[in-house]
Amino acid sequence: MMAKLRAGLIGYGSMGRNHARVLRSLENVELIGIADSNIVAEDEKIFRSVEELIKLKPDYCVVATPTLMHEEVAIKLAEAGIHALIEKPLAPSGASAKRIAEVFTLNEVIGAVGHIERYNPALQEARKRITDGQIGNLLQIATRRQGPFPARISDVGVIKDLATHDIDLTSWIAGSPFFTVSAQIAYRSGRPHEDMLCAIGQLKDGTITSHVVNWLSPSKERITVLTGEKGTLVADTLMADLTFYANGTFNTEWSELARFRGVSEGDSVRYAFAKPEPLRIEHEQFRNAVQGQSAEIVTLQQGVEIMIVADSMLKSAQDSQTIKLRG
Repeated sequence: MMAKLRAGLIGYGSMGRNHARVLRSLENVELIGIADSNIVAEDEKIFRSVEELIKLKPDYCVVATPTLMHEEVAIKLAEAGIHALIEKPLAPSGASAKRIAEVFTLNEVIGAVGHIERYNPALQEARKRITDGQIGNLLQIATRRQGPFPARISDVGVIKDLATHDIDLTSWIAGSPFFTVSAQIAYRSGRPHEDMLCAIGQLKDGTITSHVVNWLSPSKERITVLTGEKGTLVADTLMADLTFYANGTFNTEWSELARFRGVSEGDSVRYAFAKPEPLRIEHEQFRNAVQGQSAEIVTLQQGVEIMIVADSMLKSAQDSQTIKLRG
């Protein structure tokens, strides 16, 4: 039987507590300590500093601190030879993300970013069906990620907190990086960071994208629409539901209507599939990577690319121009 991995957790806020719950129940993993300077010690496993936790020599740590602390904490872990799963976004900027990735490479330790939407069952199923050719060539990806402001977020705006999910899942599903982005942002709630985003983009393979993201909607929405030559897949990641709308194979006799729609309506199917908790799958995949097994993780280099796109969205909005990300 494989020896248990000794895991640490840095940051015990709302997301940190979710990570702790999963770590305590994860097979072949033992949670040996939690570091957070803002909580009173509840038991012998709570420490006030990252350095105290490092002294326990964990095999890996989960970093769930505020984004502005990611670089400092990640570098300490890498230099101590400790693998790390870092909550998204990887860093507050592309430059900071690059520094993290470089230190992990230099110290030959594994790093990953906690972009949990990749592990959502609806998106996993959608990606599999697209790979299998169900909708033909992918033409467009549109996302809507809206809801009330989360009081726990104060150090970054809606682009780096929420839109990074959409940047990642868009490139991951299409298997192609962003080529251009153009964005508009707004500051409507009196906070120092943007709280609304509308962005459009094009991937290197020609897929066009659109993203509506905000913290100012009273109802929560997490929708990804994937349009291809043969139909459309709609993923609701709040409910982990996936629905397929097929292009019809029959002729529409009403000529004006046919001309307006472009394609005819076909059957629609709401799929049934297993729905494991995304956070648990994310943890299992990272554990497998640390153990040297085959694993699907969001690499630090992918995390860097996500932050470069996020920075470009901000720059596009500030300068009122389309940003070209690659030649």
